Amino acid sequence: MNIVVTGASRGIGYELAKSFLAEQGNRVVAVARNRTKLERLNEEITGLKGNSRLNFLSFDLSQENFSDILIPFIVEKLTKVDVLVNNAGLMINKEITRLSDEDFNRLFNVNVKSVFKLVKDLLPYFGSPAHIVNISSMGGVQGSAKFKGLSLYSASKGALNVLTECLAEELKDKNIKVNSLALGAVQTEMLSEAFPGYRAPMQPTEMARFIKDFAYNGHRFFNGKILPVSVSTP
Repeated sequence: MNIVVTGASRGIGYELAKSFLAEQGNRVVAVARNRTKLERLNEEITGLKGNSRLNFLSFDLSQENFSDILIPFIVEKLTKVDVLVNNAGLMINKEITRLSDEDFNRLFNVNVKSVFKLVKDLLPYFGSPAHIVNISSMGGVQGSAKFKGLSLYSASKGALNVLTECLAEELKDKNIKVNSLALGAVQTEMLSEAFPGYRAPMQPTEMARFIKDFAYNGHRFFNGKILPVSVSTP
């Protein structure tokens, strides 16, 4: 299976790429900004991957030049894409009075615009069927508990959820299914940076196993769905 994972240099994305590569025959393109951590991923999975293959690219998803660098790299390595996991994300924890226009642009560029651009530019190269999994947050789900300092982050994830619903409708005739997993708190580096000292109930390895299984099978049961993945209520 041909798989693209963004945000693969740490946290859930790192563990997800490892999990895909532990299975026979998978070809994975891992994308993230931090080349050093991607190289560490490559070293770590050397003994795991069997006949699976990893290709990685250091690329900032807030850039504009997808069609110049990112898309040609993916197409060269995979020829077609069966699974795309839009895992890359940015979290900024600031009260509304301290948030800036730059914060707004950074959050929406990474959490929403990069997904739009990647899906749009990869459209000619998706397999049939194909599954796009957008990694969202419970903060972007209407009626869920909200947290002080995460207004723009939650808004960007809410936008991602609506984009997911719309993409599923637009792409269904191409046999491309699109779903969003709205995650609860997971003990990632991103969470620790935004909320120092907070301990989440879920580890990245646990969540990565769930996402991998959903990426393989979720499109058989769901399309255009925003699925809460959280042990908390609401």
